Amino acid sequence: MIVKDIEHEIVTEIAVLSESDSGYTKEINLVSWNGAKPKYDIRSWSPGREKCGKGIVLTEDEAKELLLALKSQFPGLA
Repeated sequence: MIVKDIEHEIVTEIAVLSESDSGYTKEINLVSWNGAKPKYDIRSWSPGREKCGKGIVLTEDEAKELLLALKSQFPGLA
């Protein structure tokens, strides 16, 4: 079995959404995976970002749709 290393580059740090007692953080960032065009990425990261959990990756259009959906759920926010 051949295991390919997955490379990532956090292009823009957007926000830390939460932090667990163990130091893992749930973050939203703009990330390039394996040299591809950066996408919006929500996932947990270990301290120092040596490891990451499963996450969700969104295109710009998907991120915009998510923003609109969240705004409809929280109308008191900008």
